[in-house]
Amino acid sequence: MLARAVTHALVGLEPRRVEVEADVHETGLPAFAIVGLPDRACAEARTRVRSGIASAELDFPRGRVTVNLAPAGLRKEGSGYDLPIALALLAASRQIPQEELNRHAAVGELALDGRLRRVGGVLAVAEGARRLGIERLLCPPESAPEAALAGVRPIPVAHLAEAVAYLRGELAAPDVPATEETDAVALPDLAEVRGQERARRALEIAAAGRHNLLLAGPPGTGKTMLARRLPGILPPLDDDAALEVTRVNSVAGLIPPEQPLVRTPPFRAPHHSASTAAVVGGGPGIRPGEASLAHHGVLLLDELPEFARPTLEALRQPLEDGVVCIARAAGRAVFPARFQLVGTMNLCACGARGDPAMACTCTAQRLAAYDAKLSRALLDRFDLVVTVPRPRAAELAAEAGEGSTAVAARVARARTAGLLRRTADADALLSRAVDKLPLSGRGRARVARVARTIAALAGVDAVQAEHVAEALAYRRQELA
Repeated sequence: MLARAVTHALVGLEPRRVEVEADVHETGLPAFAIVGLPDRACAEARTRVRSGIASAELDFPRGRVTVNLAPAGLRKEGSGYDLPIALALLAASRQIPQEELNRHAAVGELALDGRLRRVGGVLAVAEGARRLGIERLLCPPESAPEAALAGVRPIPVAHLAEAVAYLRGELAAPDVPATEETDAVALPDLAEVRGQERARRALEIAAAGRHNLLLAGPPGTGKTMLARRLPGILPPLDDDAALEVTRVNSVAGLIPPEQPLVRTPPFRAPHHSASTAAVVGGGPGIRPGEASLAHHGVLLLDELPEFARPTLEALRQPLEDGVVCIARAAGRAVFPARFQLVGTMNLCACGARGDPAMACTCTAQRLAAYDAKLSRALLDRFDLVVTVPRPRAAELAAEAGEGSTAVAARVARARTAGLLRRTADADALLSRAVDKLPLSGRGRARVARVARTIAALAGVDAVQAEHVAEALAYRRQELA
């Protein structure tokens, strides 16, 4: 007796149809095999499915049982195949109707007592079902709001027995758990920053134009404090961007059930000991890294030179292309990674360089080694480079400055500005800068983008020479 259920495997963020074929032969020695290139978590479904079916007071098929996950050449990873495997076995043993099962896709992990647990990637699985014309998805209740974002009808089932009763027509489709918009998390406010007007200005420009920003200076000058206030002046995500960010977080298993759609620009700040796979993506299961989790948001690399150089160099491709391509012998996965890179660093290894209150103890060789940790190609991808000095006592004692709310309003207005033309004086200044500084082709384009952002913040209809001059002032010179 043969039966089938439909689910999806994920290759990166892309859902691939998987047919779960269950073949039951009542003759022969009892055996239960899962084939079709399952990983260990998927192969262990044998134990969970057998126990779950028994706990639901259903009959596990007798004899030789074979489950094939087709196509056999596609690697199947994770525990989300438990529910479709159990349903295919029950259909093969005539305990649920195959015709009704054909109208549904399924995903979910089985507990030993038959309860269903949520898994990652449900949004992508639901999108795959919709492309196949399958309008219903059997899933755990916690995953139902996430599945609904894909335009399919989620069927939330808390237990295997509940899924069987529904497919038999003994139970109406359960309602999707209601979700409410939660209050936005309070973000650090720019009003807490004292002084540092130049760095605050650069932060505003970075937010308005989605520019990469490098903050350099001695320890204790507020570099990290400034960087962590960037999310508070970014506009909320629009519908398309929110769905893209939600899809990445879903695959990573980071979606809270009570708030399935991510509306806030993500902010990721990995430790400098993070591996290349953790930052860029990859690993045995080809998972999204911090760069993809920061898609449409901010990736903060605090103490930039302390990161491994191969990790930093691996960021160059996503900074240019907005995607991370991970190639393995078994296949290729593509993750979105259009983020703002914000880095902080000291000016030397001992940290005293640039601080008038301290004397730098670094030798020339040590300074050269410290500078060599960051390639020129990576530094060229920072649109704004600001040296952050130690604030004076009067600045620290001053009243709070402008808060994030007012700055965020200007940023939002600047982002709605159309494409601004450049005046002849602005073009002439930009051309002179190419020869004088000099600027690479990439550098020239980045200066032009920053100048447009500065003009948009000023509310004018054309990029003037003064806007280009300010943009050039933020280009990387020798940090000192």
